[in-house]
Amino acid sequence: MKNVLFLCTGNSCRSVMTEGLLKHHGKGKFRSFSAGSFPTGKIHPMSLATLERHGISRLGYESKSWDVFKDVAMDIDIVITVCDNAAGETCPIFPGNPVKVHWGVPDPAHFQGTPTEIEAEFDRVFGILECRVKALVELPVNSMDKAALITCLNEIGHIQ
Repeated sequence: MKNVLFLCTGNSCRSVMTEGLLKHHGKGKFRSFSAGSFPTGKIHPMSLATLERHGISRLGYESKSWDVFKDVAMDIDIVITVCDNAAGETCPIFPGNPVKVHWGVPDPAHFQGTPTEIEAEFDRVFGILECRVKALVELPVNSMDKAALITCLNEIGHIQ
């Protein structure tokens, strides 16, 4: 199984939802984790509600530092950042030699609107991430060399 780490700054929304999506869709093929370079220390409640609305468990998530993964013996095979460079966010850079790609999406936690509009924005971002995760799960990752995997993962990062 491949270990995949989803990174963003706060580890409260996008990285958590993506972790949940891969745990759900990639069972038996991937182990999924998330972390942040400057974690907020709490998961955004709408992230958990969004997971639950889509049939994914909301249990077991925590906002944690990426240091947890930098300092352990666990090998991380793939690191995917989900920060939104277009919004001027600074994405964390993970050390070491895992495959590293960027799947930027807007942070729904910063969306302004009515509760219904905010829920819709979380669902919109969730939908993008779900399409990307499903494409990842379909890849023959165990038989791909690093360059081919990076190319495919970068292409997946453009799925809207």
